Amino acid sequence: MKIAIRMDDITPDMDWVKFEKFKAILDKHGVKPLIGVVPDNKDVKLKKNEPRKDFWEYIKSLQNDGWIVAMHGFNHVYITKESGLFPIGDKSEFAGIPYQRQDEMIREGKRILKSHGIVTDFFMAPSHSYDRSTLKALVKNGFHKMTDGYGTEPYEMDGLTFYPISISRKKTLKSKKEGYVTFVFHTSAMSDREIEQTEKLFDRADIVSFDELFEQKSKVKGAGGALLEYITAKSKYIVLWLKRELKRK
Repeated sequence: MKIAIRMDDITPDMDWVKFEKFKAILDKHGVKPLIGVVPDNKDVKLKKNEPRKDFWEYIKSLQNDGWIVAMHGFNHVYITKESGLFPIGDKSEFAGIPYQRQDEMIREGKRILKSHGIVTDFFMAPSHSYDRSTLKALVKNGFHKMTDGYGTEPYEMDGLTFYPISISRKKTLKSKKEGYVTFVFHTSAMSDREIEQTEKLFDRADIVSFDELFEQKSKVKGAGGALLEYITAKSKYIVLWLKRELKRK
């Protein structure tokens, strides 16, 4: 199984020390990831440092160097407790919000990126949460790609091409199947030990640049496949929730 890298929560005020440590691993192995840039971050949990003054110029330089930039929500502020179409969480910036408002948020987010020279048709939903209105608004505003869902190959649904994430890192690393999945990383929240473990991962796994996924053929995911994905995601969420509850007792 080939593994692509996705980095969430890229903001001017993130933990840049950890980001650079992670980037050094990527550079060492010649891997170009997908990064989710928040257009107008208002999530206080993501604010780790003073904002980097040359942030947008730096992101543009990464994009020019082959890194794939996705728009990661709008403000990254969770408004509802809806899980959406891919229910591996219980909060959302988009799911459950009226279509008109979602359209405004997505349009404004894209405008902000473009004003800084960042053009992308790739979307990354905070907490992996989105609904049908989100997908409709994305297509309307010129987005063609999403990072989420389960599977080992890109698939098409509601006018977008989805690039799946891994259900389980352990299972992915043990799998002998052909295909591609994405591992998700939040560098600002990683410990130094977790970053060291990531370097070991790169040494033993088949890690590829994200743009290699664009060369793979995508298949249409029908209603049956979407239902199975929903059930799988919901089951994973329930299992993780039960584990957390048992630890508290």
